[in-house]
Amino acid sequence: MATIHPTAIVHPGAELGENVVIGPYSIIGEHVALGDGTEVQSHVVVDGHTSIGRHCKLFPFACIGMPTQDLKYAGGMTYAEIGDHTTLREFSTVHTGTRDGEVTRIGQKCLIMAYVHVAHGCRVGNEVIMSNAVQLAGEVEVDDMAIISGMTGVHQFTRIGRMAMIGASCKIAQDVPPYMLVADNPPMVRGPNVVGMQRRNVSAESRAALKQAYKLLYREGLNHTQAIERIRAEVLDCPEIRELTGFVEKSTRGIV
Repeated sequence: MATIHPTAIVHPGAELGENVVIGPYSIIGEHVALGDGTEVQSHVVVDGHTSIGRHCKLFPFACIGMPTQDLKYAGGMTYAEIGDHTTLREFSTVHTGTRDGEVTRIGQKCLIMAYVHVAHGCRVGNEVIMSNAVQLAGEVEVDDMAIISGMTGVHQFTRIGRMAMIGASCKIAQDVPPYMLVADNPPMVRGPNVVGMQRRNVSAESRAALKQAYKLLYREGLNHTQAIERIRAEVLDCPEIRELTGFVEKSTRGIV
């Protein structure tokens, strides 16, 4: 049974799981589904065709599922989805998609800190951390376990690779390869995200291979095709290296 504060406004059509808590002055729209054990604190708005998973926490003034700001929006059914065990802190905003049927998606066990904006059509993986005031433009992809530090802006259609880490106040207009550490403005890859990989139990052999691959990509004066050829010829073949080379080959915006 849900616990709803008497000042909250919950549409009768909303789907509320077991043990959902809705705090004072929050508003839950008609097409919203809240999973079991999710806590909506005070002054939160959840609207649109929005699904929020189990055991999520929405802090005051979060605004989830509002229509896209994209001027190309011409109506239609668009969606927002939040995975289980994800936290959205104060004043965070997540908008629905632009095209009919498009979903803005945030995965499981993510931490979305205060004032973060996730625009239309973004696809955020699992266990992602976005620090205060990170701004994702439309159609951005953030792969699993990436970390984006505060006040960083990410250009539309950009992709952030798995377990990448981006330092504070960066302007990201090109793809960030997986497992890499980016800092400064203009942003530069400073090396593999060694500490992040250690914390995620990436093997020492894979970490050493990624360090070697980094040198070939960024320190040898090679173009990307040449660097990938040498990585495949000279570097240990492991899942992380295959992911890195595949990411670079598929990039349409170029890489940082």
